[in-house]
Amino acid sequence: MTDLRIEAFAHLRQLAARPDARRITPLFARDPARATRFRAVWGDLTVDFSKSSIDDAALEGLFHLAAAADLEGFRRRLFAGERVNPTEHRAAMHMALRAPAAAGLRASLASGTDDASALVAAERNRMQAFVEAVHAGRKASATGARFTHVLAIGIGGSDLGPLVATEALTLGRTDAPMQARFLSNVDGHAFIHATKGLDPARTLVLVASKTFTTQETVMNARAARAWIAGALGEAAVPLHFAALSTNLTAVAAFGITVDHTFGFRDWVGGRYSLWSPVGLAIALAAGWGPFQSMLDGAWAMDQHFRDAPLRENLPVLLALVGIWHVNALGCDTQCVLAYDDRLRRLPAHLQQVEMESNGKRVTLDGTLTGWDTCPVLFGEPGTNAQHSFIQLVHQGTRTIPVDFILAANADHDRPDAHRALAANAFAQAEALMVGKTEAAIRAEMADKGASQADIDAIAPHRVAPGERPSNTILFSRLDAFSLGRLIALYEHKVAVQGCLWGIDSFDQWGVELGKVLAGGILPELTPGAAPGTHDASTNGLITRFRALRGEA
Repeated sequence: MTDLRIEAFAHLRQLAARPDARRITPLFARDPARATRFRAVWGDLTVDFSKSSIDDAALEGLFHLAAAADLEGFRRRLFAGERVNPTEHRAAMHMALRAPAAAGLRASLASGTDDASALVAAERNRMQAFVEAVHAGRKASATGARFTHVLAIGIGGSDLGPLVATEALTLGRTDAPMQARFLSNVDGHAFIHATKGLDPARTLVLVASKTFTTQETVMNARAARAWIAGALGEAAVPLHFAALSTNLTAVAAFGITVDHTFGFRDWVGGRYSLWSPVGLAIALAAGWGPFQSMLDGAWAMDQHFRDAPLRENLPVLLALVGIWHVNALGCDTQCVLAYDDRLRRLPAHLQQVEMESNGKRVTLDGTLTGWDTCPVLFGEPGTNAQHSFIQLVHQGTRTIPVDFILAANADHDRPDAHRALAANAFAQAEALMVGKTEAAIRAEMADKGASQADIDAIAPHRVAPGERPSNTILFSRLDAFSLGRLIALYEHKVAVQGCLWGIDSFDQWGVELGKVLAGGILPELTPGAAPGTHDASTNGLITRFRALRGEA
């Protein structure tokens, strides 16, 4: 870790310690142009961070940190396909998944260099041909019927991204080519729910697992295989299944043919894989045109992130605001409120993109960071959140920054409902900033005839302190292009923050530990198994579990 970065973080903390450095409303009072100076606009997309406590000095401090961390160099290395994931000796070239075939992107691996653009283009052409054949009925079920449903089996990055995109692009559509269901949880109840009402004769099953060894995914795939084979016979399996994997041997042993198998390389991390064959469910459910448009939107954001100056760069600015909140103000949580029901699962996807990427405590040189990294992220659709946890955001003891996400135009015939939705989004952001003083509440209650006793008893409970930060991300319409652009915006924000924190945003060793231990415990849960050598609590719980099942 360079001394320059240490000093830059210390300077940010000093700026945050200034009198009133956490207040936002005085900044508007001092600067009539703040609302336009502290926002970034690119096309129809606006990122407004004026409702944060960042002033000119803080912004300069953040750009000083970016220089100390060599953000410009990191950006070049990322797009050059260098090994920005050093612990796994890989590039992070998910941008190639949405780039045109002629982009010429390459990716470095421990074993050499891939022509990423060529590999992606070839697989994307195969995907398109498959999707179009399914939609046209040329690839049909074992009964000859056209497929009407797709059951996508995966977990983590092989589930959340495709689920978010599919819901966003198909919710409310009556002309969607197919209906999609998603199955991730190994819980048998999840399988029952995912297959409820489905006709096996009209269901195409996708199994997404790069290694085809992910425990939850393989178990669910076997259950789906038994479901299809039980209804239609073993011969139906090759017709009703497709694999999104690179383990051709395991895929073939399962009964899936090569022409129904689509792969991707190690320079694609799971949480960045919705643009790859893992997103096949999106294309099947929404159509190839919307899927390609989503890729185009993400590629547009890629180019903006790659080429725009840092001071005009939306992912960079969004990342710097987050750094201010975490490392200067000490905020340990982040809330995302998408005011669009089609984005209701976006917070779940961002939880993985952000917390799996940047939930790290060790820098690239193997030492502890010495500063906080990724905040805990949570969220729900607006306006639902306003009737649940928003109470904590307004009046709790912690300051929780919020991202408000809103499209100006809706795709339904209820303009009054959309105006109400927008009014709530803008009002929540304003209320978080301005709050409501006890003096104002007392005057309001007195004007309404409340007794002095009631005023004294109730007024303190109604105080909202305000000065609570938020960003607003506003764009014209939620379509496939803007969806791809929005998700890529957050992907690059995460990469920027990882660079500034000096961590590897692209590995996930913490995820692996629990998976390995689970593999050892599973045999011990079978009847008659010998006890393991775990800690006393774990051994006791295993024994109690088996006793409750009558298998002790």
